[in-house]
Amino acid sequence: MAGSAWLGFQQSTADHTLFVKKTSSSFTALLLYVDDVLLTGNDITEIVSVKQSFHAQFRIKDIGEAKCFLGLEIVRSTTGIVLNQRKYTLELISDSGLLGCKPASTPMDHSHKLGVSTGKPLDDIGSYRRLIGRLLYLTTTRPDIAFVVNQLSQFLSSPTDLHEAATHRVLRYLKGTPGCGLFYPATSSTTLTAFSDSDWAGCVDTRKSITGYCVFLGSALISWKSKKQTTTSRSSCEAEYRAMAATVCEIQWLNYLLRDLEVFHSTPVSMYCDNQSAMHIAHNPSYHERTKHIELDCHIVREKLQQGLIHLLPVSSSLQIADILTKPLTPAPFHSIYSKLGMHNIHSPV
Repeated sequence: MAGSAWLGFQQSTADHTLFVKKTSSSFTALLLYVDDVLLTGNDITEIVSVKQSFHAQFRIKDIGEAKCFLGLEIVRSTTGIVLNQRKYTLELISDSGLLGCKPASTPMDHSHKLGVSTGKPLDDIGSYRRLIGRLLYLTTTRPDIAFVVNQLSQFLSSPTDLHEAATHRVLRYLKGTPGCGLFYPATSSTTLTAFSDSDWAGCVDTRKSITGYCVFLGSALISWKSKKQTTTSRSSCEAEYRAMAATVCEIQWLNYLLRDLEVFHSTPVSMYCDNQSAMHIAHNPSYHERTKHIELDCHIVREKLQQGLIHLLPVSSSLQIADILTKPLTPAPFHSIYSKLGMHNIHSPV
């Protein structure tokens, strides 16, 4: 099917698992992962026709309205859709023997900085690796644990007892919110908004900075990342500028993807940053001492700003939503940001 126009579908250049079909009266989208297919559109007759054509070729099993896809649970209401992984989360907690534990208020202790040499080496590193792998998949619908899971995944080669204790802290946090997931309201706008942040020299071992960003479509969170930067930054300004570059690349990709889905943006994407110096570098086209050592690809921020893809806006550090993706937070700011991520807990704790 890839590269062809089978049944009139065209493969998206932004996401090769996405195929779209457009006619004068209908729009149909098909998401394909190995032998799992998710089909949606605005014309039920067209959807039925596509399913019949699939069945004639491959004898598919039609399970009807989507309630689960690749482990993601889809819960509908008149107000919108919630994507969560409640069953997956409960199985994860149960397999770890923590189903009866006391819930934690945050996924990570803000007073601890984990490093490679902290703690005693584990005898069984396989169980730690398997647990981190399962937690990584859980971040598909849980941006609130993205930072800590990214941190813990950096110790896979030589985990210690303190790293294991930190993973148990994550599980105790999940125990309190097993049904938490992302809410996509039915009446949301299609305007993109982004928040970009960094924690300068946040890695205690390499002194590299942490990039964090989140992108909203209307009020719905559709993209986020927490990742250690590949290059050591000489200042917090440089670290923020690198984080902005990563955010801009994500915005550009999302624009391509939304275009395939017939969602077009005529206005620049508002991108919020809490570092005035980094914003000044982006606006200043001159070549000077503070930027000559920064790789040229980082200046995509300035290029896309001039092209009108983004519009940089300042935001107070206390209102920086991407802060939850760059560092461990105390309960008060953590839950303040958590409430702004558009996450709903549709089930009470077990």
